[in-house]
Amino acid sequence: MKKLLVLGAGTAGTMVANRLRRLLDNDEWQITIVDQHETHYYQPGFLFIPFGMYSKNDVVKPKRDFIPAGVELIMSPIELIEPEHNRVKIEKDGRYLNYDFLVIATGARIRPDQTPGLAEHEWHHSIHDFYTIEGALDLARHLRTWQGGRMVVNVVENPIKCPVAPLEFLMLADWYFNEQGMRDKVELIYATPLSGAFTKPIASKYLGSILEQKGIKVIPDFLVEHVDPDAKKLVHYDESEVEYDLLVSVPVNMGDEVIARSGMGDELNFIPVDKHTFLSPQYPNVFVLGDAAAVPTSKAGSVAHFAVDCFAENFLRYADGLEMLPTFDGHANCFIESGFGKGLLIDFNYDVEPLPGRYPLPGVGPFKLLQESEMNHWGKVMFRWMYWNILLKGQELPLPARMSMAGKWAK
Repeated sequence: MKKLLVLGAGTAGTMVANRLRRLLDNDEWQITIVDQHETHYYQPGFLFIPFGMYSKNDVVKPKRDFIPAGVELIMSPIELIEPEHNRVKIEKDGRYLNYDFLVIATGARIRPDQTPGLAEHEWHHSIHDFYTIEGALDLARHLRTWQGGRMVVNVVENPIKCPVAPLEFLMLADWYFNEQGMRDKVELIYATPLSGAFTKPIASKYLGSILEQKGIKVIPDFLVEHVDPDAKKLVHYDESEVEYDLLVSVPVNMGDEVIARSGMGDELNFIPVDKHTFLSPQYPNVFVLGDAAAVPTSKAGSVAHFAVDCFAENFLRYADGLEMLPTFDGHANCFIESGFGKGLLIDFNYDVEPLPGRYPLPGVGPFKLLQESEMNHWGKVMFRWMYWNILLKGQELPLPARMSMAGKWAK
């Protein structure tokens, strides 16, 4: 009996367990998944909570509901990964779990403690986040009584989960304050370490133009050295400053601490792997999927879905002694809420940046790429149902996992 061990029952870990349970012979394979938290969060939904569009009940479900029959779920913190011994030590009873193949899907989380002044006495008072359920709920409560002023959204450092989420937050804030009749009392600022609104030039131009039309100011190339919570200032390494009345921070994102304890990651606790196969260059039976992987694509649920689509069949080849194929192309696909019942869509991969056009059917859509439309907004809304009922269960969509140029208008 071969043993496949999956660490993490978040998006990537749950999808890969579901997919491989169907593909692997149950008589020949034992699949075990380890996680320390009982609750699964629909993280894209955190964005909507501060504006009263979602409640906590919309974004939480038990993880056990999505673990397939025949897969053993062990609820325990992970103490240490020992890839040289093909085993993992968990805190529960001090047990060791042996494996033939290991999939690490331990995700990423915010680390406000990594920035001086950020996580001190003003955290969740005049400084908030929306990348955690607690942060989103606290910010929702704060906004209900906030009288206005200068709201600064700041990304401390990249990479972050869902790189478009800070832009979505700003555009939803613009809509929210318009609906509240107080937009004229609110100044919206985006302080980013990037040279523009987004990482890719064409998308940055489109998105930057939309932000400008909405009266949202972008402060590019802003690298936060520390936060002064008493003076309410972000301080750059060059000592320039950005003042705020309300700071919405996207702190440093890092991988799980077990990665550091196990000596497997980079300085942010993300694990280097082959960007096309997710195979570790150091350990021939270790794979890393989802946000835990140090690959040059977005840390987003759509990437995890496309990655698992490519990985599953590739893993079957590899388990049979064949070489893995370079199947994953970095495909990312993200709906971007822009407020007022509209949204945008971007579709890109390692080599092709987001381009305008139609998706998924050339000339037809129904979704527009890099253009606002009501249909794109409904695509974003529908995605929550698809996440819970299709994607998380590892079911395939009638869309290619690899990016297609069909329907895109090359620039």
